[in-house]
Amino acid sequence: MSDRLSVFKTYKLYVGGKFPRSESGRVYEVTDSKNNWLANAPLSSRKDARDAVVAARKAFGGWSGATAYNRGQILYRVAEMLEGRREQFTREVADAQGLSKSKAAAVVDATVDRWVWYAGWTDKIAQVTGGANPVAGPYFNLSSPEPTGVVAVVAPQESSFLGLVSVVAPVIATGNTAVVIASEKAPLPALSLGEVLATSDVPGGVVNVLSGRTAELAAPLAAHQDVNAIDLAGADEALAKELEIAAADNLKRVLRPQPVDYFETPGIERMTAFLETKTVWHPTGSLGAGGSSY
Repeated sequence: MSDRLSVFKTYKLYVGGKFPRSESGRVYEVTDSKNNWLANAPLSSRKDARDAVVAARKAFGGWSGATAYNRGQILYRVAEMLEGRREQFTREVADAQGLSKSKAAAVVDATVDRWVWYAGWTDKIAQVTGGANPVAGPYFNLSSPEPTGVVAVVAPQESSFLGLVSVVAPVIATGNTAVVIASEKAPLPALSLGEVLATSDVPGGVVNVLSGRTAELAAPLAAHQDVNAIDLAGADEALAKELEIAAADNLKRVLRPQPVDYFETPGIERMTAFLETKTVWHPTGSLGAGGSSY
């Protein structure tokens, strides 16, 4: 009996809930830490980036309008699906980052836990960042957080899975939609994450995953007039400066790259970075000697 031939996986982009090949038809070779070929990944074009923004904008209304509790349920479902594909991601992370199987498994476990952590924050962040403000007058003054909109995310280059989830999950947990540029040299875990998102009740367009040359994709996203914010986690200093200048054209929120230990429990900074604060004044009625009336 002859040996069975391996069935190689065709990796595709994840845009608008679908799995297109790059509009350009281009691919590039992805190799492991020993320079062994792993797969051909789509080499996304500027057109792919623009298409991803259109998909993210289309999805924003429904996602931001969903209840925080519902978003939490959906994020938890992502964690459940990741847990079910633990062996696949362990293999992909090991190949991508040159880790032993045990260390790669620890990364995957931490990644699943990170999804659960942010799933728990979806209906709590408003209580932490909003509230009633004391004012001198017969008014209620209430502040509440709202999502910024479409966020472009330059995923970390070295932490292809845990770092990726650590920057994507807080963006969507608070009601934003995301266009994600995967790690240039290790995009496969990110592209496989798209398959998990597609089967986890996450509406199409909420997260869009592109692979390719980071600088080539980040430039049009930073300058795009319908992108509201950009996370530069995976950009080097020179590229970050260029992108920050381009982002200033329509006053995007910018989160500059910073040293992060992704194994550490995160704070809420990545959630609040892409939230706006809406403050509402409402009259309480007349204030008499006996106190306020309604």
